[in-house]
Amino acid sequence: MEVQETRVQTDRVLTIPNILSMARLVGVPLFLWLILRPEFGGPKSDGWALLVLALSGISDYLDGKLARRWNQISNLGRLLDPAADRLYILSTLVGLTWREILPIWLTAILLARELVLLVMVGILRRHGYPPPQVNFLGKAATFNLMYAFPLLLLSDGSGWIHELAAIFGWAFAGWGTTLYWWAGILYVVQVRRLVKADSMTD
Repeated sequence: MEVQETRVQTDRVLTIPNILSMARLVGVPLFLWLILRPEFGGPKSDGWALLVLALSGISDYLDGKLARRWNQISNLGRLLDPAADRLYILSTLVGLTWREILPIWLTAILLARELVLLVMVGILRRHGYPPPQVNFLGKAATFNLMYAFPLLLLSDGSGWIHELAAIFGWAFAGWGTTLYWWAGILYVVQVRRLVKADSMTD
């Protein structure tokens, strides 16, 4: 859906960027388990959860940068990267909502956007198009949310650090949610144009 990548894309699987993306996917259930441990009688492990999330953010930056620098852009990588982003967002939503750090209405707004995008992907496939690529706006939204969630997790406590984390966390959450929906609306517009163009050529 964005400007086409000028570098050659391959079907290679075992590249460094793809391995980094796979590692991010493996971290998703670990991250969710760390967040939810207190809800099942275990010790609070928010520090470890924040570490996993930070490592995920670093690997997210590196896999794209290395793929471009080393000419290792692959079809698999184009699927793994957005999948890992969405799974981290989903697992964080589940964990923080379960612990009542996030309000249910915000979770519903973000999940509704994912549902809209899922419908758009189904429409694209029916017309023979691949899933939409992550554009700059969608990536910016994800970055904002990935900053917001650890800050909101850190806000679960008392003291000036937790209060400061809450202020910045909600600021990032507001921007991230707005950009998330903005990117989603652009996807809908682009899908509509593609479908309309298809109907005119039939």
